[in-house]
Amino acid sequence: MTVYGDLIGQDRAIGVLRRAASAAAEAVAGGRGAGMTHAWLFTGPPGSGRSTAAKAFAAALLCPEQGCGHCDACHQVEVGSHPDVTFVRPEGLSYGVRQTRELVLKAAGAPTLGRWRVVLFEDADRVTEQAANALLKAIEEPPPRTVWLLCAPSADDMIITIRSRCRVVTLGTPSTEAVANVLATRDGVPHDVALDAARAAQGDVGRARRLALDEETRRRRAEVLSIPRSLTGVAECVTAAERLVKTSTEDADAATTALNEVETAELRRVYGEGSSGKGLNKGLVRGGAGALKELETMQKSRATRIKRDSLDLALLELMAFYRDVLAVQFGASVELANEDRRHEVEAVARASSPEDTLRRTDAIMKCRERLAANVHPQIAVEAMTLALRSPGVVHRG
Repeated sequence: MTVYGDLIGQDRAIGVLRRAASAAAEAVAGGRGAGMTHAWLFTGPPGSGRSTAAKAFAAALLCPEQGCGHCDACHQVEVGSHPDVTFVRPEGLSYGVRQTRELVLKAAGAPTLGRWRVVLFEDADRVTEQAANALLKAIEEPPPRTVWLLCAPSADDMIITIRSRCRVVTLGTPSTEAVANVLATRDGVPHDVALDAARAAQGDVGRARRLALDEETRRRRAEVLSIPRSLTGVAECVTAAERLVKTSTEDADAATTALNEVETAELRRVYGEGSSGKGLNKGLVRGGAGALKELETMQKSRATRIKRDSLDLALLELMAFYRDVLAVQFGASVELANEDRRHEVEAVARASSPEDTLRRTDAIMKCRERLAANVHPQIAVEAMTLALRSPGVVHRG
């Protein structure tokens, strides 16, 4: 299997990357490294494989065979241990200018083993304005053997001066059948279960796999999709909002608690806590307290981001439900994301009008906008659930 084996339904993008890797190898062989495109922007919806495509391209650039998938270089890139590939994963809500400047300095060095020094920047859309300006400087004047691979949902999420200097690789949403086939062949999921999971995930391969294999993921989805028919009164709306916010908080805690403990223990070890022997302190050495405080700040920011992402995923589940309702109301011949819950979709469709459904989707989008603007989650979600119950009144602002 080549390095592109995990990219599902992205044949066009794979062709572009194969040709680019081959041209880069020829350029290096001919001593023309400066002719390589030094900045790439990988875009696509959630689950389309932006980071997977960027990692595969990084491996192809460093592999003697342009991405064979089984050599040392390919393996090192896959596991994240190649010395010439820097992986950047913003943990918090944003990526600051100080971090970006440090990254730019690191990226300026010559390759250690391979032909290129590669910086793979996931969620590059999280850079602050000042950080984007520092990143722009590096992209405008890159060292001859440094390649930047940026990942973002869309080109519009990056400032125009950066995206205009990048070659854009656009990934699409994989088809339901393609995702289902992967689940069936690689994970041994029964085909009907795989189809339901692929539809529900709307092309997101990772989410489809979790829905197919993890009972807790299915339970949480079912809980979210029970909301539309549970909003029978104001009290029920408030309860539903509390449940959504509480679940997102629990998801964030589950995702970060163990990781936080490992990171904190490792930092304390590095700064000498618990060491014994002559001349060694049992507490943190100088600088350790500041580093620990900085780590705690990052961890809190990461927990906030994961909580927000979890809540946003629930809102997108609701949006998909009402999109299905609207499709049924108009008699559209489209695949329903919630085919496994068609009877519920049809019940809501019969009990409301298309205008009601559109106002409800507007309420969900307004909630997402408010959350992005740092409105308190409980307030934003309560406003949404009340609007979902009474679609004729959608508060704006």
